[in-house]
Amino acid sequence: MNEDAGSAAPRRDYALPARDDPAFDAAAAAALLEAARAGETASAEEATGYYWGEHQLHDHVRRIREHAMAAHDERLAQLADRFLA
Repeated sequence: MNEDAGSAAPRRDYALPARDDPAFDAAAAAALLEAARAGETASAEEATGYYWGEHQLHDHVRRIREHAMAAHDERLAQLADRFLA
């Protein structure tokens, strides 16, 4: 029997700030991209309340992409490109 079946809780703790915190959207963008890297996009969407590609997060994702490119993190840059597409 799968004890997690039907659980609505995200599978991972994303350590997000409170929704009314000005840093929430930046943290949500980072969480969505890192979850995509781990194959857990749906879990991050549930935790953040944002769907993949959410236009409101584009500026944050662009900044993450710039940092990823500077750090030679090709996978994160690729995921950011897909988010922005």
